[in-house]
Amino acid sequence: MGQAKITELLDREAIRDCLYRYCRGIDRADEAALRSSYWPDAYDNHGAYSGSAEGFIQFALGVFKTGARNIHQITNVLFEFISPAEAVVESYFIALQRGPDNAGEVRQVLLCGRYCDLFQKREGEWRIAERTVVYDWLENQTPPAASEAERFGSRQPIGAPHPDDPVYALGKRRIASRI
Repeated sequence: MGQAKITELLDREAIRDCLYRYCRGIDRADEAALRSSYWPDAYDNHGAYSGSAEGFIQFALGVFKTGARNIHQITNVLFEFISPAEAVVESYFIALQRGPDNAGEVRQVLLCGRYCDLFQKREGEWRIAERTVVYDWLENQTPPAASEAERFGSRQPIGAPHPDDPVYALGKRRIASRI
């Protein structure tokens, strides 16, 4: 396998990792993870929001730090490298979002679609430079009222926003055990 092919495989994996960081960032309302997914001058056309990535990050954190519960999954990822430093990437997503609407009523929304991204590699790092979200499926419903304890029962721990989600404790425990 030639060096160019190895570089492409490494680039694909770096882009995929960026997509996964975005999912963690949005699901856990983790500002650092969200910021690490976009270039500071990036643009995002994201349904209800269209503008700078900075504005989208603030918009998303305002929505998802309210106790909303989110699960974003990335499925089919297609890459088209248009230069060694730019790639067009189409990623299918499934997102389940649950939280209060503007009237305070809990809503549950299933979104399916595609992230149509222009990724750029700058100083060896891949991030989103431009994103357009294409919605292919949407279901919006009011679920039956239930407390967190009633919904999850004995299944603990329950996912939470940054920094309270159990995933953030993993690295801290490992570092502390090495000291």
